Amino acid sequence: MEFKYLVVVLLVLILISLGKALFHLSSSKPGDSGKMVKALAWRIGLSVLLFVLLLIGYSQGWITPPHGLQVSHASRDSSGQSQ
Repeated sequence: MEFKYLVVVLLVLILISLGKALFHLSSSKPGDSGKMVKALAWRIGLSVLLFVLLLIGYSQGWITPPHGLQVSHASRDSSGQSQ
């Protein structure tokens, strides 16, 4: 359950970073473009971290797809072609 809270916290941090970038984009002060780039870089880093954590969580069994979602694996022959 703690993993889900971590995901929510990361999503909130991503939105805060995006909001900061929007604020610096609309501001006309000199030097705000650098702050905007820094905020967007944080957003990208947090998004990559969230993606990696989701992959780790799925591989470790901490999170699972919804019960209604059916994951099917197509059968393949030895040449790699779908049958």
